[in-house]
Formats: sequence, structure tokens, C-alpha cells
Amino acid sequence: MDGGNLTEVDISGAALDEAIAVVGPIVAARLDPPVARRMPRRDIARDIEAIVSEVAMRGRVQIGEDIRRDLVTHLIETVIGDREEDPVVDEDTPPETAVEGIFEPNVTLADLTAPAIPLPPSKNDSRSATIEAAKRDIQPLLMEEIDVTKASELERDELAKQISAIVSDIASERKIRLNLSEQRDLVTMLLNDMLGLGPLEPLLADDAITDILVNGPKQVYIERKGKLELTDVVFKDNQHVQNIATRIVTRIGRRIDESSPLCDARLEDGSRVNIIIPPLAIDGPSISIRRFSKKSITLDVMASQNNVSTAMATVLKVASRSRLNILISGGTGSGKTTLLNALSQLIDLGERIVTIEDAAELQLQQPHVVRLETRPANLEGEGEITMRDLVKNSLRMRPDRIILGEVRGSEAVDMLQAMNTGHEGSMCTVHANRPREALTRLENMVGMAGINLPNKAVRTQIADALDVIVQISRMRDGVRRVTSVTEVVGMEGDVITTQELFSYNFEGEDANGMLLGSFVPGGLRPHFTPKAEYFNLDRPLLEAIG
Repeated sequence: MDGGNLTEVDISGAALDEAIAVVGPIVAARLDPPVARRMPRRDIARDIEAIVSEVAMRGRVQIGEDIRRDLVTHLIETVIGDREEDPVVDEDTPPETAVEGIFEPNVTLADLTAPAIPLPPSKNDSRSATIEAAKRDIQPLLMEEIDVTKASELERDELAKQISAIVSDIASERKIRLNLSEQRDLVTMLLNDMLGLGPLEPLLADDAITDILVNGPKQVYIERKGKLELTDVVFKDNQHVQNIATRIVTRIGRRIDESSPLCDARLEDGSRVNIIIPPLAIDGPSISIRRFSKKSITLDVMASQNNVSTAMATVLKVASRSRLNILISGGTGSGKTTLLNALSQLIDLGERIVTIEDAAELQLQQPHVVRLETRPANLEGEGEITMRDLVKNSLRMRPDRIILGEVRGSEAVDMLQAMNTGHEGSMCTVHANRPREALTRLENMVGMAGINLPNKAVRTQIADALDVIVQISRMRDGVRRVTSVTEVVGMEGDVITTQELFSYNFEGEDANGMLLGSFVPGGLRPHFTPKAEYFNLDRPLLEAIG
């Protein structure tokens, strides 16, 4: 493949007989004469004209109009034979009662090669079975015809056109009957396997899906609107899933194999991926994809969606603007990263931000952002770069704020030290179900660093470093809600003291199963009011609390 078509059909200036010799076999393979004879002549002409145009375009030449007219007429007569007259179709007859053609109406070559991804078909759809069967027959032959390395360097649209040409020829040779719509979907499936994530591509195209969970080759779940659903998507076998997993991790320089059977990665759109394969995953490779909304989620948007109240959103805006150190606490899938992204949008555009994550997924909008990502060990067990290594290094990078995607180990020590040594306004997340539990987890993670400090010293460092804990939860109706905004006040003896500025009170549920409740202010004057006053934000803060 030298950058041109994968196959060439040159009929430029060809005589009628030569054009018939080229196009005739394709028409014979595509059209079923018994069906065609029941069609109006204009519909047969339309379908044959589409085939002629396709062949001409694949050859990158135009068939002369004189030849085209004679060619179409000859092919029509060849298909319908000695039919006495065309059946009359009442113009008032609904479209579904008219005789259907071999090709779908208004389908062009542009439709055939369009990169649009169709919705996943139903298992019981015979059309889907036809396409799958054609794929099994055509894909091995296609791979023999093309240079995969060169193909991967082409733009998707160009590659689609070239693959479409080969698929059309193979289908004709193998007597595989596909209409243009089916061929378009087949080409899309082949492209997805070559360039994308195969059967997962239709799911990735659906913006309403927030999680994609692959449990082996025959079971794929999605989360939509906070609820899990089983899909009809399946893989061929375990190796097919493994191939997709390998494609994901190799794009970011990581590996997944028996010696390293689990991996965190990310997709090009920023979606977070976790992969675990046999022997650790008993029923086949497991892929978990956490997707994030393409539209920017702000605190105002969250307030309109009832994730927070308007007053709560105001307090969180003031907290971020006032350079408070904020810890976001919540369970798996509760929306911690989304909330962290929303809070980060309040950071001044002139500040230098360093983000540290296992797999980069934060989507900061500021112009001055340095993104750091951990690195696993190589095959020899060397070269690992941990979160703690990156936190230590970030302190030498002159950051105004440090944002840690998730605190889960000994890096908690360095993060707390950073918060205590001039890097105000830093943020991080932690897995915990309640604000008090989040403080306990931080204390335990400091102990994981191997530093022998009295409990009171550790708690004092936590109390001095943190200003606000924001608790977020995914509730049983699928809605994420901020359930508590808690301020860290200081120490009383050996205990960290806090005060709750807002809480969520559950009050019942409606007829649709949606939870009813209210965001209740604590009625307490925030301890950080003087700091808000320094930034001229004390008035909106007190109005929101009051």
C-alpha cells in the first residue's frame, strides 16, 4: 500500500463491453434477481446506479455519461430479464408496505465510509448475525490484503474508503450478499478492531454511559444514570479481550501480561482504565473504564443538577478562591474526581499548578498546569516512580498549588508537609465514607511511611494542613450528592476538632424512586472567615451560611 487505494479499478474511457465486464459481476453478486423483479424499475436503476458510482469512485475516475447510461440500462435488463411490465406501487402506500429494494434508500458511498459508529445491535437481530458472519469470513482475507502498519498511519476516513473497496471485492468473490448499510457497519466494525477498541467503540460513543465494565468476553455491563445495565456487546474470546487491553496500555507505554497482570491506564479522551487479567482474573480479562463527561462540570452545573445546593456551591467557591486546603472524601464512583475538577476551575489563571496521579485523568482548564503520572516497574522490577516520589519532586518545581488525584499510601506524609509549608490551596481525594473516617485514614497512611511519630503529632499535622473536608456519595437512586461540608477547626487534647457547615438530610423518595432531601446549613460561622475576608469574599460566605 503506497498511500493510494488498496485496490484499483481503472475503467477510465473504457468501452461499454469493458465496463460491463468490470461492473456486471459486482451487480450479479449484490442483487438477487427474484427480489429485483418485484421492484419498481426506478428502484432497480437507483441501486445499480449506486454500484456504478461506487466502482467509479474506487477507481478515482469518472465513467463517461454516455457509457454510464448504456451501462445502467444493460445491467437493468440483465437483472430483470424478460419481465413484461413493472409492478405499480401506489404513491399513497406507506413506505413499509412497498416492496423493499436490495439497498436502503438514500445510502451513498459517503454513508458507507462514514466513521460514525452505529448503536450495538441486539443479539436476536438477524441483520447483526449476517454482519458478524460476513466479518468472520472477510476479516482474515482483508488482513492478507493490507499492510497493517501503513494502514494505521492513514486518517480514519481515508482508511475507511480503502477498506470498503477491498471488502466490496471480497464480498463479490465470496458471493457474500450485503446491502450498503450492512457493508457500512461491517467496515466500521473492522476499523474499530484495527484502530479502536473493537466492540467497546459503540459504548464509548454514547455520552450517557459513565462506566464500562468488561467481565470476560461474554459479559459487558455499563452504568447509565447511576444504574448498571447488561449490554448485548460480546467479544470473540478471551484473546480478543486481551488484545484490546494490550492496545489500551501500550499507547501510554505500559504493559499487561502474566508477569504484570494488572495495570492502571487511560484512554485518549482521559477516561480512566483498570485492567486485570488471568491468572488473577479467573473468568477472563477484566476491563473497567471510568468515563468523564465531555462537557465541563462546574459547581453551578452541580447546583442545577441538585448535587449541591446553591448556598453550598457558594461556600465551596469561596473555599477554593481563598486558597484553602481541601480534602474530597467519598466511596468508589461517588464523583470525587468530577468534584475536584469543578473546584479546580476556581483557581486563579496566574497560578502554577502541579497535578500528580496514577493515571492522568484530571481536566484542568488553567493555562499553567504541569501533569505528572506515576510509572510502574519494568520487567526487571526496576524504574518504578511512586506517588511519593512525584510529590517530593513537585516541591522543587515551584508550585502554587499541588493537586493529588488520590491519596492512598505513604505519599500522605509529603502531601501534608506540602500543605503546611506554603502550598496553600492544594487539593486531594481519599476513599472514605465519612469526614471523620477520612481523617482516620490519613492518620493510618502517615503510619505507612514508616515514620515513628506520636499520634498527637500526626493529628496536629493533619489539623494544621487541612481546612475543609467535602464528603460526596453516590446514593441508591444513582445521583451523586455532597452530603457534608466539614471544616477542620484545630485540636482539643489529642482529638482533631471539626464543625459541619452543611449536611444532607434524607426525607424519603418520590414515585419514581428518586430520593427526596435537603441541604441544611449548620448555622455556624466558618472558622476560615478571616481568610475569606483577606480575599474580599467574607460577605458572600456569610450570606450563604446565614
